[in-house]
Formats: sequence, structure tokens, C-alpha cells
Amino acid sequence: MRVVERRAVVGGAAVTEEFLPGFRNSTASYTVSLLHPRVIRDLRLTERGLRIVQRPFSNFLPLPDGRFLKFGGDAALSRTEVAKFSARDARELSTYYARLDRLANLLKRWVLAAPPNLGGPFVVQGWRDALAAARLLWHFGRLPPQGQRDLIEVFTKSAGDWLDATFEAAPLKAVLGWDAVVGNYASPYATGSAYVLLHHCIGEVNGQPGLWGHPIGGMGRITELMAQEARARGVRIDLAAPVAKVLVERGRAVGVLLENGEEIRARAVAANVNPKLLYQRLLDRSVLPQRFAEAIGRYRCGSGSFRINVALSELPDFACLPGTQPQPHHASGILFAPSLAYMDRAWRDAEDDGFAHAPIVEMLIPSVVDETLAPRGAHVASLFCQQFKPEADWDALKERAVQAIFDVVQQYCPNFRRALLGWRAWSPRDLEREFGLIGGDIFHGQLSLDQLFSLRPLFGYANYRGPLAGLYHCGSGAHPGGGVTGAPGHNAARQIVRDLA
Repeated sequence: MRVVERRAVVGGAAVTEEFLPGFRNSTASYTVSLLHPRVIRDLRLTERGLRIVQRPFSNFLPLPDGRFLKFGGDAALSRTEVAKFSARDARELSTYYARLDRLANLLKRWVLAAPPNLGGPFVVQGWRDALAAARLLWHFGRLPPQGQRDLIEVFTKSAGDWLDATFEAAPLKAVLGWDAVVGNYASPYATGSAYVLLHHCIGEVNGQPGLWGHPIGGMGRITELMAQEARARGVRIDLAAPVAKVLVERGRAVGVLLENGEEIRARAVAANVNPKLLYQRLLDRSVLPQRFAEAIGRYRCGSGSFRINVALSELPDFACLPGTQPQPHHASGILFAPSLAYMDRAWRDAEDDGFAHAPIVEMLIPSVVDETLAPRGAHVASLFCQQFKPEADWDALKERAVQAIFDVVQQYCPNFRRALLGWRAWSPRDLEREFGLIGGDIFHGQLSLDQLFSLRPLFGYANYRGPLAGLYHCGSGAHPGGGVTGAPGHNAARQIVRDLA
């Protein structure tokens, strides 16, 4: 088996790199929860040294009026914190999480299973698909009526409408609604955004569901350990080996041609890239069925995310919770977006002007728990920011967008600009150029109802196989979608082994 990687470091978008002398951080992906336990176990990542430190609580939300909300992880803490804003909402939390957990548990059943492939004479294409469809209906039928209604609403309603119907406190709805706009270039009131919220709730850290954590060594530590295990099993990994095209003979993928002219022949080709990149840049349109090529042209990408890594001489000093010595909130997911209305305005600004004038910003400071990332006494922080129009002119707008992001952080942390030693930023266009994320799409395609499950990436091609024999989808453009899960690769490998047996 042979793996070819375009960049000089293994891991695609899940890498740890130096961005300023002495300062290292996760580059594109930046936090872990969705990585499937089966993948961790099968690839012996824990035995090889993977260590994930869970956040002391999930999120810290500073507010413009000087208040704050600590939320997630510890149920008692969350209730106490939410009660500062609404006693009613504090009482409703357990019911909300029971509903959410019920849905998340249903989706987890399908993370490592190929969805039924649609399009055959009996709606599905084969007997395996018929069994999968029957199993899906059985799982749906076992939900209580309220659970069935919740599932339908998650796929059809907006996160904003769903949360407004449940809670009254704006800070609580903001911290919950954040998951609906992560990588989703849309208002939290856009139809279907409730599913994006749920998608981010199906993970776990160290066996505890729903949590997020910091991998020691950054996200690149995960992929480094995967590469170690792969090499130990005889896999050859070539770095700085970009693919120029997929080789096709008589309707079958037979290998790849590298940009250096080398041909690599193979019985199967598994592509861990955005489907749009695969079929529009690495394959000639002439080898594809016309309707498939047209459908790929309509496949929607673009998540409107902007990434910045910053080096800091000291920790952010929050006006609402002062201090530059490490405190629990420094190790949580710090969210700068006080309400759903704020998030909605950010998207509307981006539609009008290319980027949000007051962006949605999440800050993580992994150096609080990981001393390998920065010099002693200094820190690194990840800024993961939303509502930046994918097709905007980023060569012209990038610097203004960076300053808008810094302005948001400075509003809550008056020492931020003074502590800033340097940074590196990636606009949506940079994410496409450097990592092949078309439109800066961190999910390899939007997580909309018509691009999920049996429709991902396209109707009739949900079983990790494309229209060409021997060509497989093993990236986030296949079910179950985006995030550092390892699940698409696991599922594609199972199909490849079945076909080559």
C-alpha cells in the first residue's frame, strides 16, 4: 500500500507546524472530539502515545456587560451558571440534553456504517442497501414519538428556531448555537443548521461523550501516530508528492500520475480530497458520466471559516474575569459571540461586504495544558472564526478581516494586542490553496440535507465508490461528513477490502 501526500508533512489539514520561531500549533483543524474510538483502538494510537486533555468545561462566553457564562462538561456547574441568566433555562437543561443525547446516540450507530445507496429499481441498489434501509427504519421506529419529531426537526429546522423554542437566555442560546455555525456559512436561523449543531455533539473524549479536548502535541500528533502505525504495517508514505491526475483505463481507475511525472499503478485508488477537487481537477471530464459531472458541478462547498494562529507574551486578561495566570477558563473553548442575533448579523455582513465586521470567534489556548507548543511563559492560541464569504476577494480583504478579528478579542481582553508577538492567518482562499479545501470548506462539502447520508456526496454514490471502478472516496466528502473522525476512511477501507477480496 502506498500513500502520497501533496504537502511536506503528513496529515492533510490535521497537522502541527511552527508558525513563528519557537511557536508551534495546530494549523487548520485545532481540537478533537469526533475522532472515533474504534479508529483510536484499531490504529493503536493510545499505545503509541496519544494523550488528550479534556477541557475543564466546554465553553467560556464573556459578555459585553461584564458578565460571563461557563458552560458544558459538568452538569451542576452548567445549571448554576445558566441560572444566573434564567432559572427556567437551568431547569430545562437536563430535558434538552436528554433529547440531544437520544438523537446523537442514533446518529452514532451510523457513523461507522455505509448508508443505503439509493437509485436502484427498488429505491435502493442492492440487497446490502435494502438491509441498511430496513435497519435505519427500525432504529427510527424505536424512538419515542417525541424523539421522532426531534429527528425530523433537526434535519428541517434552523438551530435558532429550535433553541428559541426551548430557552429564553441569549447567552445560553449563543453557546449552544455556536455548534450550528462552525464551518457553516449561514445564519443560525438558516434551515438545516440544527443538524450542523447535532453533528458536533456526537463525539467524545477519553470515553466521555459530548466533550472536547486538547491533543498533546497538537492535532498533528494524531496523524503522526497514524503514520507510525501505517508504516509499521508496511505502508509507504511519500511526502511532497502531489498528484497531477488519476489514471483511467477502460472506465477504471488504475493509479495516479504525480506532478514529477512518476506513475503509480494500483488495484484501487482511495481519494481523501474534496469530491469537487477530485472530479474537476484530477480527472478529465470526458471519463465521467455526463450527469455525474453536472451533479458534481452543483456540489456546494464553502464554509466561510478563517483561521489565525497567534503567539502571545502572556495569557489573555479578560475584563470580566481578570488575571494572566492560567485559570480554568483559559483551557476551555472561549467564544466571542454573545447571542444568536450577533451570529445572524455576522453572516449578513459577510454577504454584503465579504466578511463580518464583528466576526464570530472561538479562541483555544492549548499551551495552557501543553508546554511543547511555546517557550516557557509564552503561549499560542488558535482563533477559529466564522462568516467570511468564501468567494470574496481575499487578497484584498485579508488584512482587514484579521484586524476585525483582533478587534473582537481586544474588546474582551484589553491586553491582547499588547501581548501579540506575531501571527499567521489563513483566509478561505488560503485554506483552499494550502490544503485543497475548496471554498475553504472544512467539511469537504456543506452539511446540508441534500448532501448528507445517502446523498453524500451525490445521490447514488453513498457507498464510498465513485462512477469509475476502482476509485473510492475516503475523505469528509463521504458519509458521515466533516470533522477529524477517521470514519470515512474506516468505512471506505471496508468497501475496498470487500471489492478486492
